[in-house]
Amino acid sequence: MIRPEQYRLHNGDAKDALPFAAEEYEDRLAGLRDIMELHSLDAVVLTSMHNVAYYSGFLYCSFGRPYACVVTKTDCITVSAGIDAGQPWRRSVGDNITYTDWTRDNFWRVVASITGTGRAIGCEADHLTMERAEKLNTFLKPRRGMDIAPATMQQRMMKSPAEIALIKHGSNVADVGGYAIREAIAVGASELEISIAGRDAMEREIAKRFPDAEYRDTWVWFQSGLNTDGAHNPVTSRKLKRGDILSLNCFPMISGYYTALERTLFVGEVDDASMAVWQHNIAAHEYGMTLLRAGSTCADITAKINAFLAERDMLQYRTFGYGHSFGLLSQYYGREAALELREDIDTVLEPGMVISMEPMLTIPHGQPGAGGYREHDIFVVTDDAPENITHYPYGPDFNVVG
Repeated sequence: MIRPEQYRLHNGDAKDALPFAAEEYEDRLAGLRDIMELHSLDAVVLTSMHNVAYYSGFLYCSFGRPYACVVTKTDCITVSAGIDAGQPWRRSVGDNITYTDWTRDNFWRVVASITGTGRAIGCEADHLTMERAEKLNTFLKPRRGMDIAPATMQQRMMKSPAEIALIKHGSNVADVGGYAIREAIAVGASELEISIAGRDAMEREIAKRFPDAEYRDTWVWFQSGLNTDGAHNPVTSRKLKRGDILSLNCFPMISGYYTALERTLFVGEVDDASMAVWQHNIAAHEYGMTLLRAGSTCADITAKINAFLAERDMLQYRTFGYGHSFGLLSQYYGREAALELREDIDTVLEPGMVISMEPMLTIPHGQPGAGGYREHDIFVVTDDAPENITHYPYGPDFNVVG
């Protein structure tokens, strides 16, 4: 028996429903081909989860295996491992080729069969490991290479109406998770069990809104007490006590699109020192929301919030930037780093961008008001005032519970 290097397994009678209409992917690919033409590229080899999904619709699960979406002037072909069978073809807008693992580096042989050798190739330098970059050069033998990652990031930062509609659904789902968590908060309840309540509520809501979707990666970080000091601290089995500071963090994932709801809460009561810090962070949050206007730069917005907190002697408790872009990204993949509210980002906000406002203050353990305080809303930048698409309330009137 001759075992092939590659084959096509178009399993099923038809493609499955994709997150967006075919016209949306045609527009994205047209934008990518404009980039290719601008830089005289013959083909682009996309290897990140976010870019493969953005241009093809297929969100892969790597599990130690390489994947790609290869775009030429005429084709968009995903390259996937045999373990996935026909799913990559069903969930992508274009063709799909399966590589086998009977011989090492069949992945790169398939990619080279699409691009040809000795061509001008774009790739994602921020995703290729040194080993895989060497493989690309060995098998494709490009006469010229270019890092396409910054240009694709710029394209992803500008959301289409269809993307904005999906992101709004995600924000609504996050609100559902927030309310489910609020209902589950009680003295003696554990972070884990409360997190499960929020996650289950969001997954059911996603299934109700998107019955033809794939369901994966929705998660909750619900933190209490000392565990609130970091924004990305994992859930524990700690049980809630009266007076605890809490951090509610809901992250629904819809076809790779990430949204978030983050709120500070307290169990039953708030001491005076904690209330003072909380109010400072709320004030920074409300001030920051007024700054998300088209024409402002990320650095200028950051500087203004820095000054606001410094006047209140709270700036030293800030631990990270004040917000970031939303779209095809998650804790596992993707980051539109050019749209983050930090001192070193000069990107100008434009209508069609989606960005959060999420100031956080962390007071160290042992000091009055110790804990992490964070509020988080998502905004669509428009020609006028930004549109807040987060609706779960913030502040002590609603979030002293249990």
